[in-house]
Amino acid sequence: MSEQQAPDLVIILITGPENPKRLPSAFFLAATAAANEQHVVMYFTGPATELLAKGKAETIYPMEGGKSVADFMKLAEDNGVQIIGCLQSLELNGMSKDDLAKQIPLLNPSNALPTLGAAGRVLTW
Repeated sequence: MSEQQAPDLVIILITGPENPKRLPSAFFLAATAAANEQHVVMYFTGPATELLAKGKAETIYPMEGGKSVADFMKLAEDNGVQIIGCLQSLELNGMSKDDLAKQIPLLNPSNALPTLGAAGRVLTW
């Protein structure tokens, strides 16, 4: 991770498209903490990595007629949440860097965990 300061809050997001109703809360929590001037990182791993693919989050709606997961992700990012992807999970999900909707830092767990573990709070979602 490029920033020297340890995050105040890390959310290790494992939930992916298989459980859309679970996703908004993670992004709301992250956005709220970031809006309150906390340094927040979301690390997408396992099935959550699929949410980073071009066009994928736009097709997932936790509630019929509601906002897409992409909208919740944008809310978090607009409030300053740093999104990081798991490089190994890309491969696990049959994805490459070219499949991502945008360029984000990609770290394998051994590179990510020292900084993620230094956070004030770590949540797994």
